Amino acid sequence: MARVGGSIGLLRDREFAALAGTAFARSQAYSTIVIALALYADLFGTTGFVEGLFGTAFAVVQLVVVLPLGRRIDVGNSKRYLLAGFLVNVCVFGGFLLVDSAAHVVVVRMLQGFGASLLWVTGSTVVGEISPDGRRGQWLGSYNQFGSISSLAGDIVGGYLLYAHGFATTYVVLSGVTLFAFVLVWAFLRDDPGGQKDPEDAGGVETFLALLRRPMLRALVTFRLTFSVGKMAVIIFLPIYARTTFGINAFAIGWIMAGGKLTKALTQGYVGDLTDRVGRRHWFVIIGAGLYGVGTALIPLAAYFEGTVTPIEFQAFGRTQALGGAFFALFGAFSILGLADSVRLPASMALFVGEGEARDAVASSMSLRSISWKVGQVTGPVLIGLIKDVVSPEASFLAAAGFIAFATTVFAATTIRARRRGETAPAPGN
Repeated sequence: MARVGGSIGLLRDREFAALAGTAFARSQAYSTIVIALALYADLFGTTGFVEGLFGTAFAVVQLVVVLPLGRRIDVGNSKRYLLAGFLVNVCVFGGFLLVDSAAHVVVVRMLQGFGASLLWVTGSTVVGEISPDGRRGQWLGSYNQFGSISSLAGDIVGGYLLYAHGFATTYVVLSGVTLFAFVLVWAFLRDDPGGQKDPEDAGGVETFLALLRRPMLRALVTFRLTFSVGKMAVIIFLPIYARTTFGINAFAIGWIMAGGKLTKALTQGYVGDLTDRVGRRHWFVIIGAGLYGVGTALIPLAAYFEGTVTPIEFQAFGRTQALGGAFFALFGAFSILGLADSVRLPASMALFVGEGEARDAVASSMSLRSISWKVGQVTGPVLIGLIKDVVSPEASFLAAAGFIAFATTVFAATTIRARRRGETAPAPGN
């Protein structure tokens, strides 16, 4: 029987513990900076379009680097790429200490996108390649679970640090966590964990084209192109919406974001194990994506509940804290989004790894996974930001939900039809 405690048990493996530290440092930094972006938007009085650039700047660098990076990881020493990613992130925190305009925020977000790519693509690839046979779903699900726990820490601790101590202390703490993860990887992860492949066999355009000839991989890539438009709009604009529309402080915003991270942290390892036992991973992707669309469509209810629900007031950190209807509506919606990701993510990652193994190019497959996301991540925030400027913040979230519903419907129709025709090879574990 699958147990959440199995994820904790994996920490007895020193290599998995080091990789979990990678996920922890990366996710904590990302979550804390997302809250900081809401404060920068309020501080600099940005428009929805500029706020969209906060997300686009991060993604456009990743769009450029993920394919060559995936190939380099396949032919190079992935441990070195992980260590380099930690150092880039420390530079990012230093850059955020120096920003004094929205334009500066955009520039530093570009550097952050490069550092995040190094950690995300490399870490996910190494976990997939060194995981024991028959336990890949559990390892990937647990790896993401520790990332979710870190995101939870980033939301709560990061939100508190930003609220009580400001930017400087927050970025110093993030640097310390990142350097600690650097030491874990340097000390415990084997050298060359993925094994170096011959450059002629590792990829290039021909490898990616060969991967895209696989029906399931095509369906997954197409799905992520559209789904990412909606999801990234939520990640970027929900904290900004809470801050600029309802005046919710950084600590309370952190708790809103924590609602989704808590459900994800508690359930993702279990769901990853469940996908290994049940199989039919495409159904996990379909159900999780559909649930994410429902949660996104509920976000605009914050405008209705604000003022209709009596605020709860209490003393904390020497100040009076007031949590109104908007806080509870956003907290509930984001909790649903966390559950949706728990259902979708382990299955999606396992499908990409399995498809990549068929061509002996797991890192290249994961790069396709990443780049398909980045296309929507580049266009989505700016598009949704323009809708926010022209119509309203609430309309922008409904538009995001529409993108998610469309992506889910197309993926369901494509994969179900392909499997009925016998065109899609069974994923490992089916």
